[in-house]
Amino acid sequence: MSHGREGLRVRLAVASRALAAIGGGYAVAALSAAVLALWLPLERVEATLTATLASFVIYVCAVMWVFAARSAWRAWLGLAVPAALLGLLLLARQAGSQA
Repeated sequence: MSHGREGLRVRLAVASRALAAIGGGYAVAALSAAVLALWLPLERVEATLTATLASFVIYVCAVMWVFAARSAWRAWLGLAVPAALLGLLLLARQAGSQA
């Protein structure tokens, strides 16, 4: 059984991963749904439905990634990079539609 600082460090690492899985996974899934809904070459309703269904799979994959990563830092980085790329795609699409 872990005691003292080591036990606290382990608990904080698990809490960080849980926050990454819940919040970061949701962010990646939501951004994925938005990007797919805009970029899929389908009718608007079909693209939205397909993107929403795909976001459930993306969320599960994000959660699995968080707990499979070697460290909590890598877990956060593994969510931050795709979220940033998806955010850029979303901004690019919105900028393109305004031009």
